[in-house]
Amino acid sequence: MKKVVLILTMVAVSSLMAIDGATLYKKCAACHGAKGEKKSLNVGKIIQGWSKDELVSSMKGYQDGTYGRSMKALMKGQVDAYSDEQIDALAEYITTLK
Repeated sequence: MKKVVLILTMVAVSSLMAIDGATLYKKCAACHGAKGEKKSLNVGKIIQGWSKDELVSSMKGYQDGTYGRSMKALMKGQVDAYSDEQIDALAEYITTLK
């Protein structure tokens, strides 16, 4: 019985800890707009309409320093601590913005 309770507890906790792209995007919305419709700081690109692959590639590029121009340092600071799973969830969410 203890094993069943432990397993159910672990499942419940992992469900609560699921990565939420909408929550992650709140940090992005200040510059990119609620729907990804703004040029960040009037310099960056509008991200609304990008594919998931484009978004993932750009965020990973910011992390490793291979992507970006004038916004490279700023964006690195924004996404550097994100895991692959967080980047994936965030990119998935951004593709839903219209």
